[in-house]
Amino acid sequence: MMTSSPEISIIVPLFNEEESVDILFQKIKAALDITKKEYEIIFVDDGSVDGTLSKAEALAKRNRHLRVIEFRKNYGQTPAVAAGVDIARGNILVTMDGDMQNDPQDIPMMVDKLSEGFDLVVGWRHKRQDKLITRKIPSIIANRLIGYVTGIPIKVNGCSLKVYRADVVKNSHFYNEMHRFIPALLSLSGVRIAEVKVRHHARQFGQSKYGLSRIYKVLLDLLTIKTILSLGQHPIRWFVKIAVAPFFISFIFLFLILTQSEIVNGNIIISTLAILFFSLGVFLVSLGIISELNYFVGSYIIQDATSLSVKRNQT
Repeated sequence: MMTSSPEISIIVPLFNEEESVDILFQKIKAALDITKKEYEIIFVDDGSVDGTLSKAEALAKRNRHLRVIEFRKNYGQTPAVAAGVDIARGNILVTMDGDMQNDPQDIPMMVDKLSEGFDLVVGWRHKRQDKLITRKIPSIIANRLIGYVTGIPIKVNGCSLKVYRADVVKNSHFYNEMHRFIPALLSLSGVRIAEVKVRHHARQFGQSKYGLSRIYKVLLDLLTIKTILSLGQHPIRWFVKIAVAPFFISFIFLFLILTQSEIVNGNIIISTLAILFFSLGVFLVSLGIISELNYFVGSYIIQDATSLSVKRNQT
C-alpha cells in the first residue's frame, strides 16, 4: 500500500497485452521515479482472455505503486479509461495505451507543460510508426474532420497519451468511443489545452485492436459531439434554425390555400399538411425555449455552487 497520497496517477487500459505488461510497467516506473513525485499506476484489464490480468496482479503484489482493476468482459477503451479516472487519487491524471506505442519518458515533459497553466496537455504523434493504409491515412482524415467539426485546433485527437488536471475531468461522463473527443467536450467548460510532440513506437507484441471497421463508430460519435457542442450554449438559436424549414413549407401551403382556392378548394390534404408543418415549427421553437431555460437554470446553479464553495474556502 502507498504511504501517502499520490500526486500523479497513470491510467493504462489493457486488453490482451500479456507480453507487454511487465516491460510497460518497468518503463512507466523508470520514467516516474526520476520526477521524485509520489505516483500510482492503474492498470485496467478490459476483459483480457490471455494472461494479462494474472501478470498485472503479480506485479501489483510486488510493487506499492501499482493498482489493478478487472473488467469481467471487454467493454472498450473509453469505459476502461473512465474506471481508472474514477478511482485515481492523484491531482494530475495521465492516460496512455498499453501496447507500448506511447513512450512513458514523455510523461515528465507533459506534466511540466501542464504546470505552465494548462488544464489538459495532448500528445501529438508527429512521427507515427503505424501502417499507412489501415492506420495513418484514416487517422489523418479523421483528425481533419474532427478539427473542422469541433473547432478544436488539435493535430491528433486519437493519441491516448494525455495529461489532465484531475478536477477538470473527474466529473465528466464519457461513453462509446468518446475518449478521443475529450478535448472537444472539455472545451465547453473553457479548459486551457496545449499540444506537444511525443514519441511513438511501432507495436512490438500482439496485434492492433483497431482497424478500418472503427470508422463508422467515429463518425457516429462525431455526430453526437457536434450536436452537444452546437446545443451546449443558447440552444434556442439552433432549434429556431431547424424550425425555419417547416414554417416555410407551411406558409407555402397557406399561400396556395389563399391564392389558389379554385385548385385547392376542398383539398383537405393540403390544409392538413399546412397545419402539421406549422405545428412542427411551433414544437421545435418550444423545445428551444425549454432547452434555453434548462441551460439558464443549470448555469445559475453552477455559478451559485461555485460562489458558495469560494466563500467557504475563504472562511
